[in-house]
Amino acid sequence: MKNLMHRLLLATTLLFSTTAFADSQLGKDYVLMSPSQPTSNQKIEVLEFFFYQCSHCFHLHPFLMEWEKTMPKYVELHYVPTMFNASTEPLARTFYALEGLGQLKQVDDAIYQAIHVQQAELFDLNSISPLVVRNGVDKDKFAAAFNSFTVNSKVNQAKQMIRTYKIQGTPTLVVAGKYVITQQQPQDVPRILNDVIAKVRQERGMTTRPVAAPAKKHTH
Repeated sequence: MKNLMHRLLLATTLLFSTTAFADSQLGKDYVLMSPSQPTSNQKIEVLEFFFYQCSHCFHLHPFLMEWEKTMPKYVELHYVPTMFNASTEPLARTFYALEGLGQLKQVDDAIYQAIHVQQAELFDLNSISPLVVRNGVDKDKFAAAFNSFTVNSKVNQAKQMIRTYKIQGTPTLVVAGKYVITQQQPQDVPRILNDVIAKVRQERGMTTRPVAAPAKKHTH
C-alpha cells in the first residue's frame, strides 16, 4: 500500500510539474512581432495595450497588478491606452491626465469597477469627472490636465504606437518589442511573462539568475 501511495504521489507530482511549470511555447503562448520594434533603454520593456471598457483587460488587471509588485528590477512595465475610434479617446485622456497628476494608482481600479461592475457610462469629461473626484482627485486640476497640451501629445503618441505595433485587440502585451502575448487566460499571463522575459535575458546574454526588486508601490 505504501509503495502504491508513493507511486501515486510521484505521478501526481510529475503531472503537476509538467503542467504548472512547463516553459511557455512560441506559437502557443506567445508569438513573434513582425516587424520587431526598438525599445528605449537597456531594461526589458513590457507594454500592455489596454482598453478600460475591455472585459478581458478588466479580468487581467488584478493579475498584472500583483505581478508588477514583484517585477524584476531589470524590467519596466508601461501601459498604453488603446483607441480604436474617437469615442474611446476620453478614457485614454483620463489615463494620461491621472498619470500626470500622480493619481493614477488611486483611481485606476475604480474606473474598471465603475464600467464592468457598476455599468457606468464614461464617455466624456462630464461623465468621468464625478468618478475621479469621488476618488480624491481635484475637479479643476483634472479638467485642466484632461485638455492639456501634454495629454494631447501623449494621446497622439499612443495612437501612433497602436498603428506601429499593429494592435488589433486588447489586452495585448509586447515584451522587448519582439514577443506578443495575447488571447491568454488572465491567471496564465504572469507565468508567460516570466518565461518570455527569461528568454529575452538569455538572448541578450544577461545573467541567468533573476533578481527581483523589493515589493513597492508603482505609479505606472
